[in-house]
Amino acid sequence: MTTLSILFLQELQQHYPRMKLILLALFFFFLGMNSDVTARRSRTKRELAPGLYSLGMRDAGGSYCQLRESCCPGRDDACTVPYLDTICYCDLFCNRTVSDCCPDFWGYCLGISPPISILKVCTKHGKNYPSGATYQDNCNRCTCTPDGNWYCEQNSCLINPRIIDAVNRGSYGWRAGNYSQFWGMTLDEGIQYRLGTSKPPSSVMNMNELHVNMNNEDLPTYFNAADKWPGMIHEPLDQGNCAGSWAFSTAAVASDRLSIQSMGHMTPALSPQNLLSCDTRNQHGCRGGRVDGAWWYLRRRGIVTEECYPFVGLNANGPASPCMMHSRSMGRGKRQASNSCPNPYSSSNEIYQSTPAYRLASSEKEIMKEIFNNGPVQAIMEVHEDFFMYQSGIYRHTPVMVGEEERYRRHGTHSVRVIGWGREMVPNGHVQKYWLVANSWGKDWGENGYFRIARGENECEIETFVVGVWGRVSMEDVSHKK
Repeated sequence: MTTLSILFLQELQQHYPRMKLILLALFFFFLGMNSDVTARRSRTKRELAPGLYSLGMRDAGGSYCQLRESCCPGRDDACTVPYLDTICYCDLFCNRTVSDCCPDFWGYCLGISPPISILKVCTKHGKNYPSGATYQDNCNRCTCTPDGNWYCEQNSCLINPRIIDAVNRGSYGWRAGNYSQFWGMTLDEGIQYRLGTSKPPSSVMNMNELHVNMNNEDLPTYFNAADKWPGMIHEPLDQGNCAGSWAFSTAAVASDRLSIQSMGHMTPALSPQNLLSCDTRNQHGCRGGRVDGAWWYLRRRGIVTEECYPFVGLNANGPASPCMMHSRSMGRGKRQASNSCPNPYSSSNEIYQSTPAYRLASSEKEIMKEIFNNGPVQAIMEVHEDFFMYQSGIYRHTPVMVGEEERYRRHGTHSVRVIGWGREMVPNGHVQKYWLVANSWGKDWGENGYFRIARGENECEIETFVVGVWGRVSMEDVSHKK
C-alpha cells in the first residue's frame, strides 16, 4: 500500500472514528491484494513445478502432517514431510494449487475432505507404488494405473518360463534353461536379431545334389571332426545381436575345410565381418543374408582372418559397417589384398578363397560320409521358439505351445555347422540318434556352444539343404606354411 493511501486512511479515521472497523478491514484487504501481486511476481520453482497429484502421486493411507504434529500458517518452505521419493507440504500455501499438499493435509490441518479424489497405490513385494510407477518384467513394461492395478504389456518373451517348465517336466529328451543374454528380449527380437539366414531362392534349392558313393562303408557310431582332425576344427562363434548367421556359419565351415585340406599347415579363423561388410550384392549384413551369396563371395573375392578383420559387434539396428578390406586379381583366380588389415596389429592380410560350394543329398548316410571324409558341413534349419532355451540333450521341437496364440509360436531360418554325430539313450528308454552341431551364439549357450539335434528325421529341416566346399589350397600354399 502506498504512503498516500495510508495518510488518506488516517485522515478519514480522525474525522470519522465510527468507521474504524471498516477502515481496518479495508486496510487488510488492500494489504492482501498487494501481497498476492508480489507473490505472483516472484513465483518460485515450488509453484511452477508439476504438482504431485498431476503425476498421480498419492498415498491414500498415509499419515504425514499428523506425524509432524503441526501445520504451518501462510507459506513455510520448511514445513515438509518425506513423501515417497520426494516431499510434501503441510503449510497453508500448499492449498493454493492443491499440488504439493501432503495427503492428510485437508483432513488433519483443515478438518475437511480433500478437494480431489484419492488415487490408489499399487503393491509389489510388500511395497506401495504411486500411479505412473513402472517396472520391467522380462520383456514387458508394467505400469501402475490410477485404480491401483498393474498393467503389463503382453509381448511374447524370448525366454519363456512356461516353456522351460513344460520342457523340463516332459520327456522330450532335452533340458531348457534361462540365458541372461536373451532375458528382456521379445520373441520377435530373437527371430529378427539372433538368426539372419534367408532361404535361398528355388533355383538354388533345386540345384543338383552331389551323391556320395557309399560302397557299403560302415561309419562309426560316434564321430566328432575335432577328434579326427585335432587343432583344425574351430570353436563356436558368437554373432551377438547381429542377424548374420549366414556369414558366421560360412566363415566357420570354410575355416575348418581349409585347415583339413592343408593338413593343418593353414589353420585360419576366417572373418565373418569381412563377409558382413563387403559382401553387399543382395546381402544385408547384420540384417540377414543368403549362404549361396556368401560362398560366391568367398570363391570370387576371398576373405581374410578374424585377426586381420575383427567382428565389430554392431547389432542389427546399427548402421552398416563400410567395407575395409579390398583385393585385386593375381591371375588364375587368385587374389591379393590391396590394403592393410583393419586391425593395425595384425601381421597378415592374406586372402583365403574356396572353390564353388556343392549341395549334398538330403540323406543321413551321405551327409555322415561327407563329414567323415572331408570335414564339417553347413546346414540351414528352422529355429522355433523353444530352441532359444535349449540347454542340453538331444533337441527336437516340442508341442508345448500348441494351442497358444500365434505370437507365442514363431520360427525363422538359421544356418549352422554340423561337425559330427552320435546316439544316446533318452528318458523314455529309446535310443536316439543325433547330429553334433556348432551354433553361433557363444560358448555360454547350449553345450559349450554346441547342440545336439535328432538325426535321420530331418528335424527342423536340418537335412534339407546341406552344403560342402573345398578350400582353394595349392601345394605352394602348403609348402609355404611349413
